[in-house]
Amino acid sequence: MKTTKHPLIIGSTGKTGSRVMQRLKTLGYMPKGAARTGEVHFDWEAPTTWAPALNGIDSVYITYYPDLAMPRAPEDISCFCALAKMKGVRHITLLSGRGEPAAQRCEDIVRQSGIDWTIVRAAWFNQNFSEGLFRQFITQGNIALPVNSVTEPFVDIDDLADVVVASLTEPGHEGQLYEITGPELLSFPQLAVRFSALLKRQVTFEQVSLEEFQHRLEQQNVAPEFIAALTYLFTEVLDGRSEFLTDGVQRALGREPKSFNQYILDNARYFEGSA
Repeated sequence: MKTTKHPLIIGSTGKTGSRVMQRLKTLGYMPKGAARTGEVHFDWEAPTTWAPALNGIDSVYITYYPDLAMPRAPEDISCFCALAKMKGVRHITLLSGRGEPAAQRCEDIVRQSGIDWTIVRAAWFNQNFSEGLFRQFITQGNIALPVNSVTEPFVDIDDLADVVVASLTEPGHEGQLYEITGPELLSFPQLAVRFSALLKRQVTFEQVSLEEFQHRLEQQNVAPEFIAALTYLFTEVLDGRSEFLTDGVQRALGREPKSFNQYILDNARYFEGSA
């Protein structure tokens, strides 16, 4: 086991960060949670919050808001890594995205930072449908997105969190790029079929225009920067470039990734609006 006992978890209140925090505490570590509304105030748009968050820290899990694909991300990651090195950080695990040029520039910055690193390059999260913005699609019975029949190797966040925790607590993950996916390629229309079959109620898929999608998000008061990130995702990334499976979960953890069917069954309570 690594000697680290004080990892910093950036985005500790988010989907991945909260899971990483809980797992580390269960293992006896003392992680510091950093977020805009977390235990330690941290804001990517307020660089003055970065240095205080790094005090006494020896490793960092980086999640970038709203998305590592955003144009300003490389500059922020570069400045943060330089500060982390100055503060004595010995390991960085970066959450990255697949097929995103800006994200890959950020990966290169971390690799060249002079700090030990692990990169976890993840596919679309399963939990976007149970804990995120798209949960309403399932509870209301209609997945309405500006996407066609392109497939995605959806990955479960529990698998992702296990990979991140391993990278922070076990030897042998330094210098490793883990591109993690689920075990199968699925289109969004196929997801609707899976939800319908396993939840035993109809969930349909509706392809909408990008303009209509953006309009609906604005009506829900979704933050402009998050709308921009989703627009980039649906216009640039979901073009077929990620239609392949990888063995990142297997290499990092020595087991198979969770299937989408199992994800639905494990999270059924979220889809009934009772969680």
